Amino acid sequence: MLWKGRRQSDNIEDDRSDSGGGGIGGGSPGQFRIPIGGRAGGGGSIFLVILVVLAGWYFGFDPSTILGGGDGGLLPGGGGQITDNSGGGQDSGAGTPANDEMKQFVATVLAETEDTWTGIFKSQGLTYEDPKLVLFSGQVRSACGFASAAAGPFYCPGDHKVYLDMTFFQQLDQQFGASGEFARAYVIAHEVGHHVQNLTGIMSKFNQMRQGMSEADANQMSVRIELQADCFAGVWAHYTAQKGILEQGDIESALNAAKQIGDDTLQKKTQGYVVPESFNHGTSQQRQTWLARGYKSGKLSDCNTLSGPI
Repeated sequence: MLWKGRRQSDNIEDDRSDSGGGGIGGGSPGQFRIPIGGRAGGGGSIFLVILVVLAGWYFGFDPSTILGGGDGGLLPGGGGQITDNSGGGQDSGAGTPANDEMKQFVATVLAETEDTWTGIFKSQGLTYEDPKLVLFSGQVRSACGFASAAAGPFYCPGDHKVYLDMTFFQQLDQQFGASGEFARAYVIAHEVGHHVQNLTGIMSKFNQMRQGMSEADANQMSVRIELQADCFAGVWAHYTAQKGILEQGDIESALNAAKQIGDDTLQKKTQGYVVPESFNHGTSQQRQTWLARGYKSGKLSDCNTLSGPI
């Protein structure tokens, strides 16, 4: 990914020196995270009713008018826990040269998402609100509650912020076998995809509805929300590619990352078997499919995961 020398976002809050301490759990249900595991549950008919309501609302927004044919002239652009006990990799603390560069990378990717989504929203007569991205180390408090780094990166709709402990990038490479800069960029773009859902009202409706749902029903709806965020990340990648930023193998590395953090792949790795009713982010195949769909077309209208088969 040819990111060096490009604009860096000012919407970075570096709280790594203020993080740390003990006694924090895995986070609030209000957080939308890159998954690192799963839970079991059952099914229910309420899911279908809620799905119809959300789908109807979603198409009332008429996303097909945003990008039309996909060329448009727009500005281009969790579950359980795994704790990394390897002790390897770089120190996540602020001030080291390696992490100064990694912070610059994160700020550049965030800037690219800002440019892309600003253009998309503007084409619809809307104003895009940039999210903040909080760098933390170990654990952090957000408007959604406490979270530890073991839960993975997450987006909090309560404060419109993405939270990232950059040691997750090492984990992505060393534990999950998903290396490459664009694999890391995909992680950021996915969380920004949740921010887009938040701004358009999709996430708030989901949060309201799932309060009365069983765990299994909420998991099924969560899968659709997460796959849409993957598709939105693909839309961003589509316009980023048009700027000539991507290098050979970048998209493949992002698709591999999507595969490695699929619910089925993670469950096989962590517990040796899968519990499909506990999936809350989607299978590896689903995540790859929706990321690729957004990348191929660049059209939000192709990111409807709220109705039909996924």
